[in-house]
Amino acid sequence: MRDITVFSGSAHPDLAEEICAHLGTPLHPVQINRFANDVLEVQLQANCRERDVFLIQPLVPPVQEHLVELLLMLDAARGASAARTTVVMPHYAYARSDKKDAPRISIGARLVADLLVAAGASRVLAMTLHSPQVHGFFSVPVDHLHALRELAAYFRQYDLSNTVVVSPDLGNAKEAAHFARLLGTGVAMGAKQRFSDDRVVISSVIGEVAGKDVIILDDEIAKGSTVIELLDRLRERDVRSVRVACTHGLFSGGAIERLSAFPEVQEIVCTNTVPPPAKPGDKLTVLSIASALSEAMRRIHYGESVSALFSTS
Repeated sequence: MRDITVFSGSAHPDLAEEICAHLGTPLHPVQINRFANDVLEVQLQANCRERDVFLIQPLVPPVQEHLVELLLMLDAARGASAARTTVVMPHYAYARSDKKDAPRISIGARLVADLLVAAGASRVLAMTLHSPQVHGFFSVPVDHLHALRELAAYFRQYDLSNTVVVSPDLGNAKEAAHFARLLGTGVAMGAKQRFSDDRVVISSVIGEVAGKDVIILDDEIAKGSTVIELLDRLRERDVRSVRVACTHGLFSGGAIERLSAFPEVQEIVCTNTVPPPAKPGDKLTVLSIASALSEAMRRIHYGESVSALFSTS
């Protein structure tokens, strides 16, 4: 069996260290230099020859900077004769650019997938892609994990006898239904229409939510516009309490403060696929997915089934 070698870019070194602690393997250093003309240079500072190399790098702000770092790490691993190079990408920011919904618009999810493969990616390990079709944009194998088990394990500490899981839109309805099954609760969803990046309208909520304890489940929260619009609709339906859950807690533009300002919001729960905000506030709880990612990496390395552990079906 080839040796395993793990590197991390600068996007989320804390998560990479935690993953390696679970694996019982060192996180090898990466030297990143910036020249006077703003060009980056990457050097992997450990032997890669005939090794099973894993590169951990979520695409988080500054996204373009971290993407170029990842591409250069891939090129360096290929040039160093790595036997196989797996990109461990807990958050794929370009996944939201997955369709042509306006004239002359780019489809960034497919383009960046092509770039990663062209740079030397042999396979990809991702967490909660924005939509199922993004999986098919890659021409190499993709292991697509989710954080529903980690989130469900956390929420089981509460009394869920009067709880309903609510998806903000129909696109996330399948994940919400699966999450509800894990918790043994009902499920409802919002009827959403998006007009711009930060302007959405939810015209109604489909399902019984009046008097309920609600768990809002979304894949990603950036500015929080969708969740705030849903909170307004839920307030009109006289829900009893609200907890917000997501996999990718980006929380840009003061999203934590805006969500926490709603008195009915008792808690905001996310995972550490992205670095937690500098000022998390007292309503934010961050769960670790390092154990799930490390187990998937171990199974990839030893040629064992990953879907048996993480299938959403």
